[in-house]
Amino acid sequence: MQSETQSKRLAVFIDADNVSAKFADNILKEITKFGEPGLRRVYGDWSSPQLKGWTDSAQRLGLVQHQQTANTKGKNSSDISLVIDAMDVLHAGHFGIFVLVSSDSDFTRLASRIREQGLTVIGMGEAARAPDALKNACNRFVALENLVEPDARAAAPKKAHLDAAQKLLIAAMEKIDQEQEDEWYQLGRLGQQVQADSPDFDTRTYGYAKLSALVKDMKQLEAKRNSDNQLLVRRKPRRAAR
Repeated sequence: MQSETQSKRLAVFIDADNVSAKFADNILKEITKFGEPGLRRVYGDWSSPQLKGWTDSAQRLGLVQHQQTANTKGKNSSDISLVIDAMDVLHAGHFGIFVLVSSDSDFTRLASRIREQGLTVIGMGEAARAPDALKNACNRFVALENLVEPDARAAAPKKAHLDAAQKLLIAAMEKIDQEQEDEWYQLGRLGQQVQADSPDFDTRTYGYAKLSALVKDMKQLEAKRNSDNQLLVRRKPRRAAR
């Protein structure tokens, strides 16, 4: 059985052949929000000039570079090396959270296998490239596009696609309805349910730093604080027809 310290330690595996080095600093910054990254490995064919950016970033950020020579053109042997090492680390039992940084669908089964062991998997990759199967195999999937400054990314403008986010929250309300004593839902509990249903849900996708700010701009929802200063949310009552 893992200790509380082990359960919060992160094992980070980065597929440098699949992820741009421009995200390196923000990846490490984001990862520390989830716990202590005790193991930090980055995989690739370091003889390739295309990985020059990752070589510089790895040395600066203290990442351990794992060399995997591409023996056959068009074949990425780094994936296999990463999977083997991840399974070795899994069976050693020293880490409770695994972070897989890649948009490659080949890691879907690895994510599922780690979760089968009762551990947490955080996926990180480009939202447009990562398949839904990979995203849903993770407990949480973070879009790399959301890690850069808003003015430095080609992202949807603020308040765009609010209807889609609103539908997710309403669906979460319906799922936890039996837990409710009234029509007001704790925002934190709603957020947990949305994250469970959609591992890639992130308020930053919609241009908001927090879920509370996102909810306040939704047309069908309203919010208030209770006596314990908890934020509560409900669907706005429909106006009676005259």
